[in-house]
Formats: sequence, C-alpha cells, structure tokens
Amino acid sequence: MSGARFLAFDLGAESGRAILASLAKEKLILEEIHRFVNRPVQVSGHLQWDVLRLFDDMKQGMALAAGKSGDPLLGIGVDTWGVDFALIGRDNVLLGNPYAYRDKRLDGIMPKAFAFMSKEEIYARTGIQFLQFNSIFQLFALAQEKSPLLDVSERLLFMPDLFNLFMTGEACSEYSIASTSQLMHAAHKKWEPEIFSKLQLPVHIMPPIVEPGTVLGKLLPDIVAETGLGPVDVIAPACHDTASAVAAVPARGNNWAYLSSGTWSLMGIEANEPIMNESSRQNNFTNEGGVNQTIRFLRNIAGLWLLQGCRRSWERQGLTVGYDELVSAAKKAKPFKCIVNPDDASFLNPADMPTAIIEYCRGSRQPIPESQGEFVRCVLESLALKYRFIVDKIGEMQTKRIEKLHIVGGGSQNDLLNQFAANATGLTVVAGPTEATAIGNIIVQAIAKRELNSLTEGRELVEKSFPLKTFEPQDHQAWNEVHERIRHRLV
Repeated sequence: MSGARFLAFDLGAESGRAILASLAKEKLILEEIHRFVNRPVQVSGHLQWDVLRLFDDMKQGMALAAGKSGDPLLGIGVDTWGVDFALIGRDNVLLGNPYAYRDKRLDGIMPKAFAFMSKEEIYARTGIQFLQFNSIFQLFALAQEKSPLLDVSERLLFMPDLFNLFMTGEACSEYSIASTSQLMHAAHKKWEPEIFSKLQLPVHIMPPIVEPGTVLGKLLPDIVAETGLGPVDVIAPACHDTASAVAAVPARGNNWAYLSSGTWSLMGIEANEPIMNESSRQNNFTNEGGVNQTIRFLRNIAGLWLLQGCRRSWERQGLTVGYDELVSAAKKAKPFKCIVNPDDASFLNPADMPTAIIEYCRGSRQPIPESQGEFVRCVLESLALKYRFIVDKIGEMQTKRIEKLHIVGGGSQNDLLNQFAANATGLTVVAGPTEATAIGNIIVQAIAKRELNSLTEGRELVEKSFPLKTFEPQDHQAWNEVHERIRHRLV
C-alpha cells in the first residue's frame, strides 16, 4: 500500500458517483469527485435508462480524476444495479436505450414464462429469487414481442458490462452481475442452455463470463485523449453493487449476516456453495455470485424505497421535509400502529406511496397512519420486522449460527432503523461503512493489482479506515410478540 490510487464508479438507480481512492499508511481514503443524477426516462410509455448521458458523466469523473495530483491511477472499476441490460449489434453498436426494471411492460410476464418452463425447473438450475423484472423475464418479454432488436443483436450486456465495453471495446460479463439474471446455472457458473431452449431465447447473444478482479483491458485511446487520463487498466470488480458491498463488510469469522441497506434491502449470508432446496425456493431466496467464488445467499427486500416514495409524494404536495426531520417525527410516533409487508406488489411502483400504504392498512384491517411521523415509523418498523423474518428463515435453511448483523450502505446512516433492526432480530448490529459498495469495488481492484493480498486483508483495512457504530437489542420481547402476531403477513 504505497499510495496506490483507484477510481470506482458506483451507479445506483437514483444517482451515480465517481470515487477516487488512495491506499496509504494502512488506511483507505475516499474522495467523491463527481456525483450525477440517474433516473429512468419515460419514452413512448416505457421507462428507459439514458446510458449515453451516464457515460458522459463517467467521462467527466475521469477528467476530474486526471486533474488530481498524486500517484498514478492503477485501475478503474464500475459497479451498478442488477438485471437490466443493453443489446449490442455489429461493430459494438448500442441498439437503443435499455429498459428500466420498473417498466410496466413486465406486469404479468412471469405466468406466461412458466407456461414454457416451470418455476421449479428454473429455480433448480439458477437458485435465483423470482422477481418479475429479472433479466430472464425481460428477455422473454422481448422474445414474446418479437422485438426486431433481437434479430440484429450480437451481444447482451448488463449495465456495468456495457460501460466496460464503452471503455475498453471488450464485450464480456462479470460473474456477480451475470448471476443476477436468472439465466446462469448457479453451480456450473455458465449460461443454462435448457432455459434458453425452453423459453425460446437466443443463447448466442450471451457474452463470456469472467471472474471479479479480471483486468479487461486498457482505456480506449479516444477516452484517454478526451479525459486526460493515461491508458489505465479497466478492472471488473464485483460489478453487481451488492456483491461489492458484501466484499466491504468488515466482518470476522463466519457467524454473521449482512444487510446492504438502501433503496433495496439485501439481506443474507456469505456461503461457499448454493443453498437450493424446496424451502429456499418457497421462501424466495436467491443465490447470487460473490468474490472468490462465494455465493451471496440472500433475499431482496423493498427497503427504503417505501420511505423515498412517501417523501417524493409529500414534495409534490409542497411538504418538503428532510430525512432527519422525518426520522425525528417517527421517534415520537406511536409504536406498532400499523405494519406492512414491504414486498407487497402494491409497493413496487405505485402512483402515490402514502396512498398505497393506506390501502394496504385498510385491506389488512389496521389503523391508518395519519401524520408523516406515523408513515415513517410504519415503514421503518415494517422493515425491521421483515429483517427478523428473513433472519429466522436463514436459520432454518443452514446450520451456521448468526450472532451479528452488519448493515452497510447508505441506509446504515439511519440510526433509528439500525436500532429497530437490533430490537427485532435480537442481534448485535454493526452499522457501516456507508460507502460499502465503492469500497468493495476498490478492494477487488486493489487485489487484482496486488496492492492487497486477499479479501480478508481488505476487510481488515475497512475496519481500520471507517467509523462503525454498534447497536444492542432493546425491548426485544415486545418486538418478538409483534413479530409472532403478524409474521404471516411478511412472507
């Protein structure tokens, strides 16, 4: 660690950041040098990603990195959200903007796919949680629509793979992002031909799969000229943002679970092999790829999306309130007035989130939240109780005893939710680091360039470099009683 520097691009479904990192004096130092908006654009009734604007923002980040003094840049890595993809034609031409995963064209698509191949058959091969926006169903929808784009496509590239193509000219797919597609065999780690055959999907467009830490190539000369960077190595980190976040969990031993907390809450354990059985299928758990051939056995939970949706609705009404004020109001609200299942389909993309919560409460014969504080408390308590439900299910499906819950990502700054998570699960909660995704991205790059020796060393570096907060369970019995009363709603 001689002052080596790396550039991480971390793109989420709402924003992207360019993070410049330095490894010096046994510490990892981060500097956010560029932040940019990312939101889907409504085009002809569909939600699509403006990927060229995003790439232009990434080039701005590269130019800003080039203007910073210090040791040479050793690598660039990109991580993004999962499942969405672009289609690439001859000569690496982008064939239209990628659809966004919340696009309504996917409503009702899963039963149509199951008429060709059953849920049981798909899960037995992929071990992936069923969500209507998974890549398998997005590609199936295009095939059913007889999209002309499929006729001229030569490659399907997931979002980080697309940006890697733009930077290097190389078309491949990194393992962790490929694993989210529900098109890859969980154990063999290759595209599953039977899925493509039965669903009548074009397997020839699927790219070769590479491991996290693969050096993909040098930055293309035109980008070098435009940004002022040298011919830097572009490295595939764990390109799925959750895989990068898990790589940065500052955990020791094996008896821990993780929660990547943000728009989505992704909760699970790190396993050496896929956990695929009838119980994991029935409980909709997923087996996604991680660093060092590990498996992220987890469940996707709607997360702070519900709170973000409420806040957007209030802003439209002119009731702009900061998150700190909302959390403060939630602390004062009555406990357990109403509990929702964050994963109910009505919360996926409602026109108005508070109205969706009200309708859910009416339908389940619960009191209706009336103030902003009551809505926020409902969301946070519901998330914490869902975390408890997931921890219990993980305990039923494997033998490892969970003693600690590590919460990373932007949501780890929400002390009230962290405390609720400790209360509900009965586990010690360690919160931080906030920038786990970018940190994990950088750790994998540093291992690839031999600036770090292992993932264990990287996690020790995280523990030394960033502040962590610990939350011990309080009022666990009261939370336990509520959980037992409403757990049937949390499936």
